[in-house]
Amino acid sequence: MTYRKASIRPYRPEDESFLFSLARDSFGERESWSDRRTLTALETDTVFVAELGSELAGYVAVERSGDALRIEQLLVVSLHEGEGVGRQLLEYAEGFAIAEGAEQLEMLVEEDNRRALELCRARGFVPSEGDVYQLTLPRR
Repeated sequence: MTYRKASIRPYRPEDESFLFSLARDSFGERESWSDRRTLTALETDTVFVAELGSELAGYVAVERSGDALRIEQLLVVSLHEGEGVGRQLLEYAEGFAIAEGAEQLEMLVEEDNRRALELCRARGFVPSEGDVYQLTLPRR
């Protein structure tokens, strides 16, 4: 696949069904997934959506956790995997965390999620505790 520049913007209410569908498609086969996690993200997290042209391609949900900002969900439509959308969402979350004055950006990554592990390691994240990876952010 080739890199495609995404437009990233704040979540809008009309994006809701897309977020639920993408989460179900991404996590549906895992017993631990529930729509409640997506609903909680929409109610409590700051959510950004990636678009490729007029098509929604993914989203990232971040939440303040002490001195850190934690990526709660980062999902990309399977059709657009390998096009750089996940990396762009991660970089956007990193910039948002710096602007918010966070000291670290954290991301929960299950050890069997090879793509996510490669992505966060390539950005300089290091293992912290359990399945949490952490990136120390520059001071503003």
